Amino acid sequence: MKFFSRIFRRSIMRSVRRKLFRGFRRDRPLELGEGPRAVAIIMDGNSRWAADRGLPVEAGHREGTRALRRTVEAAIDLNIRSLTVYAFSTENWLRPPDEVDSLMEIFGETIRRELPDLAEQGVRTRFIGRRDRVSGELLAEMEDLEAETASRDRLELWIAFDYGGRAELADAAKRVVEAGLSPEEIDEDVLAAHLYAPDMPEPDLLIRTSGELRISNFLLWQLAYAELVFTDRRWPDFGEDDLRAAVHEYAGRKRRFGGR
Repeated sequence: MKFFSRIFRRSIMRSVRRKLFRGFRRDRPLELGEGPRAVAIIMDGNSRWAADRGLPVEAGHREGTRALRRTVEAAIDLNIRSLTVYAFSTENWLRPPDEVDSLMEIFGETIRRELPDLAEQGVRTRFIGRRDRVSGELLAEMEDLEAETASRDRLELWIAFDYGGRAELADAAKRVVEAGLSPEEIDEDVLAAHLYAPDMPEPDLLIRTSGELRISNFLLWQLAYAELVFTDRRWPDFGEDDLRAAVHEYAGRKRRFGGR
């Protein structure tokens, strides 16, 4: 599967543009703490973005893939090392069948067309969530992309697909039981080691777009001490300036982790 045959002009122009603006588009210096190394995003508002413009829901989802690309490239410039995005939840299967089919199609297109270009910039893509309800073809594309990008180390992009925080904890508990551990052997470290991606860094910062003030069953374990930033910006309109604003808000906070 050839992921990396791309027209060089796009990569060159993108690289030049990034160099021109790196170090220039800064609202103000980071103050109290360093910027977040691990960020998670609930990408919300595609449907409302489309409805506001009189477009079908599919148009909002497609525009959302462009926002993802912009945001990943901005994360690289901000020296973010881990980015986790909520792409499709366990509950999203309850949406109308036509919309689910469209989402599966767009997801496959994103794997084939967008993510390989990001890999050329050093992005490793990994998927977290259940994998038993997707088509064999889509599953193969996911696994191929993971294998193709395994050596990239500039930024880890974790895509939560068919993911639910409660499902993850339930599946982790099943794995602990299957491992034959006694109650005395089970602690937080043991449970964390049986999550979908034990090596995924816990997010320092969670961003949710579109004005909703909830986490919607996303990373229930990993977000225990994350800083939360909510923005009214709908996901298809989200971009570099919005990510920078969230990072600067994070830097102005003092994290205590339950202490003083």
